[in-house]
Amino acid sequence: MGALRNITAAAGLLAAAGIGETVYFYNRTMKRGHAKTERTTKMSGTDWAKYFPLMEERKGFVMAQPHSDVYLTSFDGLKLHATYFPAVKDKKNKEGTGTEKNKLVICFHGYTGEGLSNHVAIADYFLKQGYAMLLPDARAHGSSEGEYIGFGCLDRKDAQKWIEWAIKECGEDVEILLHGTSMGGATVLMTSGLKLPENVKGIVSDCGFTSPKEVFTHVLNNMYHLPAFPAIWGADLMNKRLAGYGMDECNAKREVQKATVPILFIHGSADTFVPCSMCHEIYENCRSPKQKLIVEGAGHAESYYKDMEAYEDALTKFAEGIM
Repeated sequence: MGALRNITAAAGLLAAAGIGETVYFYNRTMKRGHAKTERTTKMSGTDWAKYFPLMEERKGFVMAQPHSDVYLTSFDGLKLHATYFPAVKDKKNKEGTGTEKNKLVICFHGYTGEGLSNHVAIADYFLKQGYAMLLPDARAHGSSEGEYIGFGCLDRKDAQKWIEWAIKECGEDVEILLHGTSMGGATVLMTSGLKLPENVKGIVSDCGFTSPKEVFTHVLNNMYHLPAFPAIWGADLMNKRLAGYGMDECNAKREVQKATVPILFIHGSADTFVPCSMCHEIYENCRSPKQKLIVEGAGHAESYYKDMEAYEDALTKFAEGIM
């Protein structure tokens, strides 16, 4: 009897420890206010300080352009925010003699980021290429409402809402490019499996992951040297109850099997946060027309800064082929 009591007590302690680990992990990663930008930046391994001068330089041009705050209501009643930049028109087009297309890019940011601040550098490129821009704050980020982070699984439904807004705002002839980085990259890849209006001409995913379950398993195993069980298993159960979705319920490698829109995949070869192998895996599963750019030596979300010429060249050629 004494041995049985000891075994039961030990099992209870292990169960309690497992529950504690799950709750700690869940609160740190899935809830607004607990998921910290500083921690995410550290885990990503990218030295962003060296790019701050470029960001500040480009911020001057971008913020000098007309822009406004826009809002809509999500499928589950959240007030979502985005920043909208109309297309920058040159003198010729202001006089009504230009032939530029009505095109817009919707840019989705990464985990713990914000729409405007995360896209200041690349906005310089898109605006000078004649795009209007829509920069949403993901649910539970920035000025958008929400307590639980969507990790692309819920954000793809929000993306549908922003696409509808864009068509209504910019006109039925607007040609839309979806661009996303990290969690935003996962968002646009997951969106590819939905029925999209013909206005959506292409998708660009920069370092997108397969699913929150798989990327957090990678982080626990490779960065913290911890097993995924019980934290991921428990967090999945909690998230289904609290946020309304499972952590592998929507997986980018499955969604791109249903894709019909052309997709450009971009990833850094030195990404340790979202491994480049995920890009290759999703790419192999993609059934729509596809292209891939691997930027050698680029860390997580660093590809644009590491080789801007190659990145912009890939974007330009991709857009020329679809828009």
